[in-house]
Amino acid sequence: MSNQALRHKVKHLYKTLLHLGKDYPKGRDYFRQKLHAVFIKNKGVKDPEEIEMLIAKGEYIVKELESLYMLRKYRTLKKRYYEYDS
Repeated sequence: MSNQALRHKVKHLYKTLLHLGKDYPKGRDYFRQKLHAVFIKNKGVKDPEEIEMLIAKGEYIVKELESLYMLRKYRTLKKRYYEYDS
């Protein structure tokens, strides 16, 4: 894959994660700082295969964050509409 294509994928991943960080429990700024630190740490990676591996890992994290947010929404709706007797 060409460098431009990999660069585009990395930028898209960063923007996606940054967007998902809006709902992060510890706050948007905390998430952005951690995200930026991780991307800066891997800034020097030049091997296309390793970059693909890191992109795949990032996409996995995106899926995990989305599933956690959906679980939080589900729990909120469940609490709102179903009352349990203790």
